[in-house]
Amino acid sequence: MNRPDNDRALAQAIHTLGTPDFMGAYAALVRTRAAFDNLIVIAYHGEQQPAVLYREFTDPIVYLPMDSDYLGGAYLLDPFYHQHRKGDNRGILRLRDIAPDHFRRTQYYKTYYQQTTLLDEIAVFATLSDRVTLTACLGRDRSSGAPFSKRERQALQDMEQTLSALLETHWRDYQPEAAAADQPPPVRDRLRDALKRQHDIKLSPRQAEVALFILRGHSSLSISLHLEVSQQTVKVFRRQLYAKCGISSQAELFALMMPLLSALSD
Repeated sequence: MNRPDNDRALAQAIHTLGTPDFMGAYAALVRTRAAFDNLIVIAYHGEQQPAVLYREFTDPIVYLPMDSDYLGGAYLLDPFYHQHRKGDNRGILRLRDIAPDHFRRTQYYKTYYQQTTLLDEIAVFATLSDRVTLTACLGRDRSSGAPFSKRERQALQDMEQTLSALLETHWRDYQPEAAAADQPPPVRDRLRDALKRQHDIKLSPRQAEVALFILRGHSSLSISLHLEVSQQTVKVFRRQLYAKCGISSQAELFALMMPLLSALSD
């Protein structure tokens, strides 16, 4: 699209700020930079269950697992969610650039992402407060059958501050419907409690932490770097974890842990 069209699309997005027409104008503006098959705006609130503020799609299959699986607890394993947990996020990030090194090998990827048919996903991050992050996730799925091109990715990067600022301005008064006065304990600790209560499995904090890293798709090397321990130590934690849980694979770990994670998001 040429420069006058880009300028008109930006002007329309600005004019519609704070109105129900904003997201349509925002989507049109983004399309001047990159063609996408689907777009969803998600608000992350600390460790609470996220909220979907907007969605549009070409193929409805892409969001079929969203309400049941993703919002039901799978978000706790998602790279975009963990980027939110780092705080103060703005600009453009591509899923494959921030995902753990073994992300595509995880049961989470196989049971959630493969259902969606997503081939590529780019998020515009915007920070509303120290607790609330917005992501406008642009996806390419089986509808187009191809990832975003290098030119499209660069075009989005060139406009990232504007795209973030528009989201922050439009939703500046947003408040989670069920905002908790106090943040819950870390997921690691709540998972340990649930395992002990429901399965009489007692994990150490480190073993629970390693379990979550494995489920998210981190290799032993990646876990060792995050925890600042040796790879051999990580392997010891993994062996202890599997022995205590009576399992022998990441798939079995996922089957054991996912119902507990889902319960934590309720």
